[in-house]
Amino acid sequence: MKSYAYLFLSLILFTSCLNDDDTIELQTEADIIKYINDNNLNGIKTDSGLYYVINEEGTGNTPKDDSVVNIDYKISFLDGSSLGQSESEIIELRQIIPGLREGIKLFKQGGEGIILIPYELAYGLSGNNTGTIPGGKVLVFEIKVNVADYLLENEAAILNYLDTNNLIATKTDSGLYYVVNNEGTGANPTSNSNVTVAYKGYFLDGTVFDESDADGISFNLNQVIPGWTEGITYFKEGGDGILLIPYNLGYGVYGNNTIPRVSVLIFDVNLKSIN
Repeated sequence: MKSYAYLFLSLILFTSCLNDDDTIELQTEADIIKYINDNNLNGIKTDSGLYYVINEEGTGNTPKDDSVVNIDYKISFLDGSSLGQSESEIIELRQIIPGLREGIKLFKQGGEGIILIPYELAYGLSGNNTGTIPGGKVLVFEIKVNVADYLLENEAAILNYLDTNNLIATKTDSGLYYVVNNEGTGANPTSNSNVTVAYKGYFLDGTVFDESDADGISFNLNQVIPGWTEGITYFKEGGDGILLIPYNLGYGVYGNNTIPRVSVLIFDVNLKSIN
């Protein structure tokens, strides 16, 4: 499916200035109501002026303001003109237009339906700067929520991994899980320490994506991913164990060339020395 993910970028990034001679044909609430009636929909209005239709309620969690979700979507105007569609699109809710952000939060995981977004909650009077969405237009999104919150999804996957592998881990306030196999001796490093660590990094399915040699490598803990900055401080010199790192403490929503998006990372670590 062709993706038009650029449509999800923030209102601020995608609005452009109106010229004095620009004319706008505003679509109003009356147009939304006509669309709902013409299509025999059971539309519900929110306090903001958004309308939505729930075709499938879904189960489990609903997204929050700062959630990262996975949705399928089709987007069109009220006249049925298509603006594109995508399957399995990963979206940060805090980065999208207000109406879509509000609308997605009305659905549980597995839920499906329609969101009708008035121009005030979409691209305003200016439209977007590519010209594909004129000012004053209502947007119609047909959506299915595949994953309502990747942090919860990551945690469920980590807990399943721990259970399957008979591991007992400690969870920290940040959401990091760690297992101490050998505590080591001496002092713990701080988040600013330079350390030497031997490690193996792999995904939940066991696929190795990075590994040092037995002597390890040296680095400053304030220059690595947050899960390492925090996690290595739980070991003393000579200690070893496992770090289980959710995406927000690893390589984030978008990953990198070797790390897929929103990935849980597992590291076997051995703190060789505090330098």
